[in-house]
Amino acid sequence: MLVGAGHVRRRVAQVALLAGVLTGCSGAAEDDPKASASASTSAAASAEAASDDGTAVKRGGTIGAAGSDCELPVTFDIAQYWEAEAVDGGTGKDEAGGSGEGSGDSEDSELAQEIADALLHQGPVTAACEVDAKPAGNIGFLRIWTGEPGDDDARTVLEAFLADENGVSKAKYSAFKTGDLAGAEVKYLVTSKLLEETKEETALAVTTEKGPVVIHLGGMDTEEHRAMLPAYELAKKTLRVG
Repeated sequence: MLVGAGHVRRRVAQVALLAGVLTGCSGAAEDDPKASASASTSAAASAEAASDDGTAVKRGGTIGAAGSDCELPVTFDIAQYWEAEAVDGGTGKDEAGGSGEGSGDSEDSELAQEIADALLHQGPVTAACEVDAKPAGNIGFLRIWTGEPGDDDARTVLEAFLADENGVSKAKYSAFKTGDLAGAEVKYLVTSKLLEETKEETALAVTTEKGPVVIHLGGMDTEEHRAMLPAYELAKKTLRVG
């Protein structure tokens, strides 16, 4: 876990453009239908995931395997039109730019690197991929985080992931199984003191021989989050060891 990462995150909204990483930090919500995730485990889950009100998301492809847009320890289906892109989980030095000529430039560069590091690392995992919903008409991302192999189980990984997030409350954990994987899932609220708002978020974790994997769905607000839940459910139901 990064020392002081929580403090840096509270400043992200003010200087996110300076960091130049994780493109989903900017943007605004669009109007989308309110939806809640289906608990269906039918064979059709590999092709689509439907919400309780009948809203469905079609399969758009599979990521995680060698040669795909994001190479991961797991594979899963992404929703139609959503676009996956690998994230460089390094220190953020390249994104922050050079050292600068003046003290102000140097301070800005150092701050940018701190923000990049804070955004790229959370608990025991590092950002590896983000799947962009904008081409499908939403503003939001599925973000995938990976870590080093270890002895921690999925629940422990997920708890550590949330422990490194500010403003978390009402976390509800549950276990799930999909294919050859057993994992942990959490639904929770996160409150931004800076923006003075509370919203729903969801995440899951699994462990593999290559290390833990966390899949997280946020959103600009709860309405947007719920609208994107079918895409999250599709990923969850098709999750397999890579």
